[in-house]
Amino acid sequence: MSPLPSDLTRRTLLRATGGGLGVAAVGTAAGGTVGDCPDATRRPAMRHCETAATAACADGHPETVRLRRRVERSLERRYATVGSLIEQGFVPYFDVLRTETGGYSHWLKPGYIGNGSVVDPERPEAVLVDNRWWRPIGVMFVATDAGEALGEVPTVYEDDDERCSPWHHHVGLPGRFAWWSYEKARAIRRADDGVPTVPFPCRTPCMMHVWTYPNPKGVYAHHPPPQENRGGPPAEDAGFDTWATPGEDVLDWDCLPDDVVEEARPDSLPAAVDASALAEEWRDEVAESGLLDRFGL
Repeated sequence: MSPLPSDLTRRTLLRATGGGLGVAAVGTAAGGTVGDCPDATRRPAMRHCETAATAACADGHPETVRLRRRVERSLERRYATVGSLIEQGFVPYFDVLRTETGGYSHWLKPGYIGNGSVVDPERPEAVLVDNRWWRPIGVMFVATDAGEALGEVPTVYEDDDERCSPWHHHVGLPGRFAWWSYEKARAIRRADDGVPTVPFPCRTPCMMHVWTYPNPKGVYAHHPPPQENRGGPPAEDAGFDTWATPGEDVLDWDCLPDDVVEEARPDSLPAAVDASALAEEWRDEVAESGLLDRFGL
């Protein structure tokens, strides 16, 4: 496996995505129309990956307990605050624009996608942050090899011929659009000249959540723990200079440092509006879904 090219900077990535980069969307697939993507949906939607298995998954299993503890220690030591994520090059996905107190956001580390490891608590592809308490509450792993989706997802553990491999992918428009934008950014940086065509994906690669706070739906659940299970007050320190007060002000782009906002809110969205790979029907749907409005463009 090889890491992402070093010249794929955060600014290039976010300019191509219009700030909409996120691990809710990772992977490659052929096609870009409804006819080519029979499982695709306009609204956010996820499916279990073909090689996934959940029959053996249990929160109390020693391997689940071990993985959760490793993630918890990693968050405590390396990713304890939003400031630590910013310092280490994590990018706020557009769900940090959510203003509801129960919201949470994905913070993506571009260099960890396809970096030679898949389930590595020390180098998660994304950290999941509660927007009310500004608190990391879990991670998300993405099953890629040098940025390409893995055909077979890793197994967390096996018991009596049954596997725990709780990976899912996204088939909804917002996730697929975000990954298409990310792939476009990579292709532009690698191209000698011109603007390369990037097929619009039918789905994302497989991904897996590990929540460190009690979740009634399980450690590996797609949805986050309820707000009342996310630790409560006091809120975490911001870890960077901001006018906002964690716990009183909901985390959003307006709370972030100017340079992060500048990178996350570009003046234009070229990759989202002019690529030949994005058919007219998909342009209309992207506009309908409100993605561009959420980018502030």
